[in-house]
Amino acid sequence: MSTYSFSRPEPDSAVHITPQLLYISRDQYSKNWNSSLHTHNCAELFFITDGHGRFRIQTEEFPVSIRDLILINTNVPHTELSQTNNPLKYIVLGVDGLETLAGPSGYTMLHLHSGWEEFTEFLHLMLHEAREKQPGYEKVCRHLLEVVLIYLIRQSDTVLSPKPSAPRTSWECDMIRRYIDNHFKEELSLDQLASLAHLNKYYLVHVFHKEFGMSPINYLISRRVEESCFLLRETNHNLTLIARVCGFSSLSYFSQTFRRVKGINPMEYRRQNRQDLM
Repeated sequence: MSTYSFSRPEPDSAVHITPQLLYISRDQYSKNWNSSLHTHNCAELFFITDGHGRFRIQTEEFPVSIRDLILINTNVPHTELSQTNNPLKYIVLGVDGLETLAGPSGYTMLHLHSGWEEFTEFLHLMLHEAREKQPGYEKVCRHLLEVVLIYLIRQSDTVLSPKPSAPRTSWECDMIRRYIDNHFKEELSLDQLASLAHLNKYYLVHVFHKEFGMSPINYLISRRVEESCFLLRETNHNLTLIARVCGFSSLSYFSQTFRRVKGINPMEYRRQNRQDLM
């Protein structure tokens, strides 16, 4: 994996809505690929350059292949899964101050029938500039980003919008949410999360709930339940294994929690969503 980061420029005014390139990364599937759901504090543009696989957005999953572009809004959980015999390759741009005007799922997927050669030329030039770091390379890359976005806007189904980079109520809330997204399978406690944020745990509960509409622990539980839903639908793992993989301390606690959140027990959910298992 090759990732090149860029400094975040100072805004020229109080309201700064010009999209800014934060990083460009090139990656391809390997045995060490981590396919856990995760989030970023910027938008991401995934250009699939080779291979076949699937993309997960929270509870949704769909196939992807060469010429596909997936635009992910800030803080939307996502991950990539690859076929082993035809591994995914992609180039991703991290962009601040940009969002796709999608539905509540927070993403847009496009198949770039036209202009693909131009897109790949721009992206490889950005990678070259970022790797060589010649004088003015960041400015070159940011101008190339503008060109990429103009080409995307020309696509009839593309809807992009500048997004003000206004500060959230609490930077610590964003950090804790991202930490939970990346570590929800591990044993986590409110004391541990508060220590990571250097906040009093009662204050953390208050500001996190104000920001996201639930407490950190309830958010942790929701992430675990959503991951268990994916495993119930897509695998034949037994409930004990699913409970352990998703971070639940016991099978009984998993079953009770799942019923409380989803309104049905895990096996009933599997029967309703996996007809092939019946």
